[in-house]
Amino acid sequence: MTSPHAPVISDSVTTFGPAERGRAALAGSHAGLYAAYLAARAGVKAVILNDAGVGREQAGIGGLKLLEQLGVPGAAIGHRSARIGDGADGIRRGVITYVNGPAAQLGLHPRMTARVALDLMAAGDLPPSSAPPPLAETRHRIGQAEAPGVAVWALDSASLVTAAEHGAIVMAGSHGALLGGRPETALKVEVFAGIFNDADVGIDNAGISRLPALQAQGIAAATVSAWSARIGDGLSIWHDGYVSALNARAIACGGEIGLSAANLVHRLVAARAREIR
Repeated sequence: MTSPHAPVISDSVTTFGPAERGRAALAGSHAGLYAAYLAARAGVKAVILNDAGVGREQAGIGGLKLLEQLGVPGAAIGHRSARIGDGADGIRRGVITYVNGPAAQLGLHPRMTARVALDLMAAGDLPPSSAPPPLAETRHRIGQAEAPGVAVWALDSASLVTAAEHGAIVMAGSHGALLGGRPETALKVEVFAGIFNDADVGIDNAGISRLPALQAQGIAAATVSAWSARIGDGLSIWHDGYVSALNARAIACGGEIGLSAANLVHRLVAARAREIR
């Protein structure tokens, strides 16, 4: 039986629940604001995430500041040292690139291995995180992009997709990686198209690995560059994103690398509208 004080290793902070309270954790999620919020809400005492290439406005590590404000040690491993979305790879190959103040006080520093860093966090006599302040709305309907029968959503995380988005075009602020490399984690709902953040692609092209998995399901999929849109921010994809990778289904719908995400959405909406006529 796993000790209730043993560190947690997970592919995503979206799986965190009561069992993680008071424990140190490493998760494959990006270290942006939404992921850090979920880790703090679960009451972890310390957490290591992935720097997601840092990207626009340093969004890939923006959650470390929130954790610091809560007194929680937080660190990020380099996206070129271990696959984003893969906790097992993070603990096996991850190398720390960024730490917040409380983590530095524990002795964590850049170039430390994730395994050593997590052990330091687990050994620390630390309280669970206090509840973080509520986040602003994380789901947005993009009505101006829609056509009759074709919904468009901007969500801060792919975990927020629900059955109501079946057949819709979804912009999810999440990284474009499979969780633990498992194709069944690409999306839990059969949307018409999904657009994600490429997390600067990273080692083993992990940041775009959802695309072929969604192609196999007949779902159009694309990523935008982490340097064009803030990871963890669905609206930033819509307002700021530029396409960095596509699968064949998205290309067949008119997608092109270098296209703005807004223009890609309009082409996807037109393709979906033709399909349901």
